[in-house]
Amino acid sequence: MFRSAGVLAARQPCIGSPGARPWKAHRIIRIGCDDRTTSRFLRKPSTAMAPRRDDSRLRLSDALAEAEVAPAQGGCLTAFRWRRDDGVIDWLRPAPAAGAFSPNASACFPLLPYSNRIREGRFRFGGREHRLAANFAPSRHSIHGHGWKLPWRVADRSESSLTLSYDHDSSDWPAPYRAEQRFRLDHGALSIDVAVTNLGDAAMPAGLGLHPYFPRTPDCRLTAEIARMWATDAEVMPTELVAPPPNADPSLGLLPAQAALDNCFTGFSGRAVIDWPGRGASLTLEAEPVLAFLVVYTPPEADFFCVEPVSHCTDAVNLAAAGSSDTGLRTLDPGERFAASVCFLPHLEGLS
Repeated sequence: MFRSAGVLAARQPCIGSPGARPWKAHRIIRIGCDDRTTSRFLRKPSTAMAPRRDDSRLRLSDALAEAEVAPAQGGCLTAFRWRRDDGVIDWLRPAPAAGAFSPNASACFPLLPYSNRIREGRFRFGGREHRLAANFAPSRHSIHGHGWKLPWRVADRSESSLTLSYDHDSSDWPAPYRAEQRFRLDHGALSIDVAVTNLGDAAMPAGLGLHPYFPRTPDCRLTAEIARMWATDAEVMPTELVAPPPNADPSLGLLPAQAALDNCFTGFSGRAVIDWPGRGASLTLEAEPVLAFLVVYTPPEADFFCVEPVSHCTDAVNLAAAGSSDTGLRTLDPGERFAASVCFLPHLEGLS
């Protein structure tokens, strides 16, 4: 962390909230090649890749792709892959093959009704102090919201789509709310909608986002237009807005294998490109404008990195109460719904 002192194949538009902008094809710029990256993506077909009999995971598929979701385990996405005659390409890090797992070992999990950390799990809102459980030991801060730790119920399902939801009371939030996720495969792309609705009779703060895990290789590159970066303290809490150093600036092209980041960036344009040159593979992440912040997490020596489109900065509810502007924090009135959509659009050279 930084502390203080080709063309995508034509496809149908991704689903999103009303008024969402259309999704367009983008040209991908690539860098040099490293054959060592091949094994991270293409897995040869084997009996291990046969459909798993795990009733806790629901499988979606279309002509190119498949995805798996574990409703009872935080509503987590456990896999997003393409199946080909010559092997399987995992576009996100897959969860362990079967059985229970931590959301931190998933392919992606939801962030709601807030993203990232709330200092000491406490904040004031509506004239009252609210306390949250410390849910990520040994940290004393509450992190990532409720959804990733709770079971979700299936609201609707088809071969290529799945809708989940859960209702939360007001025991540890200013108002009860309903959370929703919708997963959809469309021409090999995956879209995930997330939403939160205030079910109470008083206002409540709200935020949302996604926490996907991408395979990290020696030569992979992240490119995303951003404005500023929140520097952090030893507990990964925000301290000041700074210009990112050149080797930690996604706007210039960032190599996750050569950066140690756990930081939130402001001014996210809504488009991030992850490029794996050794495989001639890339993935474009498209997020709706309300997801104007980007958290980048590149733990040293890990085989993954995270690129998280979110609606607000870390500890937004406390920063806003202290007078900070542009935190991204939303206030939902009774009955109000806040929603956003993220699309994951893979691309392979030579495939249209």
